[in-house]
Amino acid sequence: MVLALLHLTTFKEGTGIRAWKGHDWNAMDRLYKRGYISDPQNAAKSVRMTESGAQRAQELFQKHCGRKV
Repeated sequence: MVLALLHLTTFKEGTGIRAWKGHDWNAMDRLYKRGYISDPQNAAKSVRMTESGAQRAQELFQKHCGRKV
């Protein structure tokens, strides 16, 4: 669900997609280990979403929330 919620806070920066990282640290670490986001343990307030992470986040959000944002 955290990956789906990250979809709500995504934004484009340069050629990449980022998301605000105000979620549970353990969940964010698991997403990092699965290759969906960049390492959340840095000073930035956002993480870089991988291409597969951004796609999966959108799919999960649409599946569980029933709409596109």
